[in-house]
Amino acid sequence: MNTNTIEIIKDLETRSNKYQKENDIKFKKNKENINFRLQGGDKYYYANQCAKFTNYILKNGYPYIDKKEIEENGICFNTYSINVGYNQYCRDLKRFNSKEELLGFVIGYNEANNI
Repeated sequence: MNTNTIEIIKDLETRSNKYQKENDIKFKKNKENINFRLQGGDKYYYANQCAKFTNYILKNGYPYIDKKEIEENGICFNTYSINVGYNQYCRDLKRFNSKEELLGFVIGYNEANNI
């Protein structure tokens, strides 16, 4: 390889590492209220969808729960439920049979509200 090609490859690696670090920081921020393990290539997508859902609910409320209560206590995602509060023992926003069902609901809710 010539010197120019090596420099281009090093530049691409540097950019790739920079974007990976940015993605990891955003992932950690988005995952703050998720109390189950996200893994694999889709973990960034799922964490982002949960963050969008949280922001929408905090801004607009949820049909049968007072918006003020949601703002005061926040929202957390657990394996089988979305709760108003910080853990699975707080008030249920919605319950599910599996983590996959929960994530499907969140993605569908976001799509329905075009967020």
